[in-house]
Amino acid sequence: MESYLWLIPLIPFIGFLINGLGRKVLSNALVGFIGSAAVLTSFILSVVVFMNVPSGADAAPIIVKYFDIINLPTIKVPFAFQIDALTSLFLLIITGVGFLIHLYSTAYMSEDKGFGKFFAYLNLFIFFMLLLVMGNNFFIMFIGWEGVGLCSFLLIGFWYTNPDYVKAAKKAFIMNRIGDVGFLLAMFWIFNQFGTLEYEVVFAQLGENSKAIASGTIVGITLLLFLAATGKSAQLPLFTWLPDAMAGPTPVSALIHAATMVTAGIFMITRCNELFALAPLTLEIIQYVGMATALITASIAMQQNDIKKVLAYSTVSQLGLMFAAIGSGAYIAAVFHVMTHAFFKALLFLGAGSVIHGMHHEQDMTKMGGLKKYMPITHITMLIGCLAIAGIPGLSGFFSKDEMLLGMFISNPLIYGLGFIVSVMTAFYMFRLYAMTFLGELRNKDAHPHESPAPMTIPLIILAVLSVFAGYIGIPALFMQDGHKLQTFLSGVVNVGEAHHVAHSTEWIMMIALFVCVIAAILFAVKKFSSNVEEGEATGLAKFFANKWYIDEVYDGAIVKPITEIGDVLKKYVEKAGLVALVGGVGTFSARASQRVRALQNGNVGFYILMIIVGVTLGIGIFFIDYFIK
Repeated sequence: MESYLWLIPLIPFIGFLINGLGRKVLSNALVGFIGSAAVLTSFILSVVVFMNVPSGADAAPIIVKYFDIINLPTIKVPFAFQIDALTSLFLLIITGVGFLIHLYSTAYMSEDKGFGKFFAYLNLFIFFMLLLVMGNNFFIMFIGWEGVGLCSFLLIGFWYTNPDYVKAAKKAFIMNRIGDVGFLLAMFWIFNQFGTLEYEVVFAQLGENSKAIASGTIVGITLLLFLAATGKSAQLPLFTWLPDAMAGPTPVSALIHAATMVTAGIFMITRCNELFALAPLTLEIIQYVGMATALITASIAMQQNDIKKVLAYSTVSQLGLMFAAIGSGAYIAAVFHVMTHAFFKALLFLGAGSVIHGMHHEQDMTKMGGLKKYMPITHITMLIGCLAIAGIPGLSGFFSKDEMLLGMFISNPLIYGLGFIVSVMTAFYMFRLYAMTFLGELRNKDAHPHESPAPMTIPLIILAVLSVFAGYIGIPALFMQDGHKLQTFLSGVVNVGEAHHVAHSTEWIMMIALFVCVIAAILFAVKKFSSNVEEGEATGLAKFFANKWYIDEVYDGAIVKPITEIGDVLKKYVEKAGLVALVGGVGTFSARASQRVRALQNGNVGFYILMIIVGVTLGIGIFFIDYFIK
């Protein structure tokens, strides 16, 4: 395994170089083949890794060191990979879903003038995401962390001729940088405390000297890491960039903002679960922040009419549930939902892209309707995605969401109750989307919708199959005594802790109650929005939700405008009246002084001789004065 690990991230990087440098020379067909084949090759290698990776409670990670990226007397950081069960699972998600999105993009972006550049950016993103999950230390993770942030900026603002899209890209970049400051400070603190940035060494010291480490230190480090996660994984208060990121092409939304990049925060905290286990205060904060994010964004999603915006707020809400599960100590449940969510949310985003393609770039659901007879494959696959995210029994989302809710119930019944409400809201807004898009009659008679080509529908079908069956690796003991293969697989990476036994009757009551409420929400949404979608302008609480709780307006009034006004004052009174006058004065003085000095250069040889004599005389005088003084 060690002999080919380095190829997994290298091959997409080579694809980036070839497509980036040859984007004006290579044909679109060749660019699409190179970009897709690079990720497919990494996926095949990742499957081999997954089949051979050590797993189970006693499994030791495989660490392969190549060279020292930093080698100083005070600090040594190796460029090394750590392969364990957690890494291998994320490798499959990144490269598997990534390949399907690359394949989809060959058709979706076929008429775009920046086709080669787009595939170069996608390959570069895959490279950085693989670095993030494969590194054996915080420094390598940080390289990948920053790299996916850069690629996010490039892909959100891909259509840079539109000022609004550029604004959205800058917003994503800046808000991610706020979180990244937390990551940097946490790294400095970790090195200062432990003398290393390597996971194994840090976590080993936790086990040996956990009592000797001040609790405030652990809480401080974990809070800074959580700050980093709130930026990358779009949690309160740094979540508003992700809905705006829908400005990028739809495949970007599926890859970066649904399946991979936004789950980096979940991966990072799960990787550091031994650190977070010593900081119960941080876990409690994560629990409440995650649930607040889930509730707020779910309420916003219920009032959005842009099909991509609904899915964007849904992503933030689902991430909030994952963080609430992590805060409850249910790390494996959160990772399980990362996997299932990657499949059905990528399916939903790509399905939305298929709808937009078939509707000739229309994204407003109030102008759709009746598409199931025009786009049968897109319809059935998106229906499966909606059923999966709603948590209908038998589909993948049911198993992972049920496990997260169980973890919340064991930890904090209040959080469980709120998670229950969010799950019902999820079913409502997803079937509102489904009904407004596919049911009833076509409202825009001039649209002439059509089904998407095979390169777009084949990934939809594969993701739909995964959305159905992926959950069966996590069947709970309630259904199968030897179930939950995923928990066994990850037990060497994540400390499962003591088993908390909940009566089977209690589990059945919880599941049935949620199922009944979810079905009621689905039926209500379908009945209400199948035909009657002319809602008019929202009022009251609905208007509050439709305007996204006015959070952007609050940020604009409390942060953006004051900074802009301070900048205007500094520009007027400091830059123009002060700095410009100072710099201009120095320039004016220099110019006038040079004019006076230049007058001495008059070409008169006698004058030059006189100046030489004066200079020599002054020099001799200074010498004798200095001599007699001494």
